[in-house]
Amino acid sequence: MGGIVEFLKFDELGKKINGLLGDYALLKKRNLELEGLLQNKITELDEANKKMEGLREERDAVRTKVDSLLDLLQEIKAP
Repeated sequence: MGGIVEFLKFDELGKKINGLLGDYALLKKRNLELEGLLQNKITELDEANKKMEGLREERDAVRTKVDSLLDLLQEIKAP
């Protein structure tokens, strides 16, 4: 009788191990999906930062041009 009980315990242990392996496979797959999503967001953020830097440079160029035009106006007004 002891042999059957031990066999059932091993069978139960095997089922638990298989369940854990299945859970591990699902978690590993989900982790890879999340890593892919994170990499996409990092790429989007880099692109947005580059675009913002370009806009800042453009704003600074416009500001410089406006300042030079205002200086020209000051010279015209000065007698």
